[in-house]
Amino acid sequence: MLRPDDEDARKVEKLTRINRALIERMERMDAMRGSSYALTRTAAMLEREVMERNADLERALRELSAINVKLAAARETADEANRAKSRFLRAASHDLLQPLSAAKLFLAHLTETAADPLQVDLVTRITASFDSAEELIRALLDIARLDSQAFEANPGPVSIGRLFQRLGIDLQPLAAQRGIDLRFVMSSETVRSDPMLLRQIAQNLITNALKYSVGPKVLVGLRHDGEAGWLVVQDCGPGIDPADHERIFNEFERLSRTGPVGSGLGLSIVQRACQQLGHALELVSARGSGSCFRVRLSLLRQACPLPEYGADADDGDVAVLRGRRILVVENDAEVRRAFTLLLGGWGMEVSPVAGVAAARRAARRRGQLPDVVLTDFRLDDGETGLQTIEALRRDLGDALPALIVSAESGDSIRRAAEPLGVPVLDKPVAEMRLRRVLGELLAPR
Repeated sequence: MLRPDDEDARKVEKLTRINRALIERMERMDAMRGSSYALTRTAAMLEREVMERNADLERALRELSAINVKLAAARETADEANRAKSRFLRAASHDLLQPLSAAKLFLAHLTETAADPLQVDLVTRITASFDSAEELIRALLDIARLDSQAFEANPGPVSIGRLFQRLGIDLQPLAAQRGIDLRFVMSSETVRSDPMLLRQIAQNLITNALKYSVGPKVLVGLRHDGEAGWLVVQDCGPGIDPADHERIFNEFERLSRTGPVGSGLGLSIVQRACQQLGHALELVSARGSGSCFRVRLSLLRQACPLPEYGADADDGDVAVLRGRRILVVENDAEVRRAFTLLLGGWGMEVSPVAGVAAARRAARRRGQLPDVVLTDFRLDDGETGLQTIEALRRDLGDALPALIVSAESGDSIRRAAEPLGVPVLDKPVAEMRLRRVLGELLAPR
């Protein structure tokens, strides 16, 4: 600050310092003004950038929304196509199995009446062709059922011993035909699985082993592994190269074009069923060393002792059927005629009818009370075999034996028939299987 008494040199010095301070302050103010301007410009540029990015994001979201709508529509179209495929396969299989069932019943009757060796040979070959067609149709139906979104497994306790006993009864004829010793290592263990699916898994694996084994033996058993067990099917076949272990489960896949002809779908069905049930499926095999297929099952700590079975009904013995009255309820005239010929050939008195009302009238005729009822499941005018059985039991008593033979192999039919104690057989029904079940129903209690 200048004073009046300061010397001139002192005044110059002070003014110089003041001037320098003012210049520095003005320079700082100019710098600050420049920085603010730059910041303002930068902020404006960033704001424009953010607005552009927001616009891009909004466009992307609109495009993504449109794509999602298209994907949802495509998924719904695919799901509907899958449902339509399953409905078609079920309906087509039913319509194909109906005439196939009639043809096989006629052939069974022809087999029993043919005397000429050439005729017998021809009937045998024709029957084998029909069996192959039936196997393919049933395999396609099984795949459609397992792939259906509506499919639901019904896991519960399954006795391994009982499973092995029934599989032995069903598959020993094929083993004998192939000249193979089919052996089951019996077990009292109980596992958790869907009884129907587990039986199908085991049956497909054993049938596959019997068809392609070149050795003298197929072994089936349960191998323990901690809290689980492995259902094992071991054969003496040519073995499978490790490079083909995945390919063998593809549809219509056959590694060998020689030997027995199959549908090529059995192992694919096994894989699908195991996936539905959450069962691990493994293949241990190498070329020239046979094959071991195994399925991992959860063990239940409730042993099921093997039931004391008597001798199974001899398929060749029809004494228990001879003279017994059977009411056949079947809306297909050809199938009805075929059942009449086959059952009449066994010495049964057959009353064939087409529906519930006719069945009730036939059952009320004097001296015509049926000893057993055989009915199709799907009848005309929305009627079912279950309705037929319930109506007849209301008229004749709950003790009336009955069975259903149906071209529809859905588990829902078996579940609905179980409370009534009614067995369900699939069309085309095997002659020996039908004879055995009828024999069990009519056997003295």
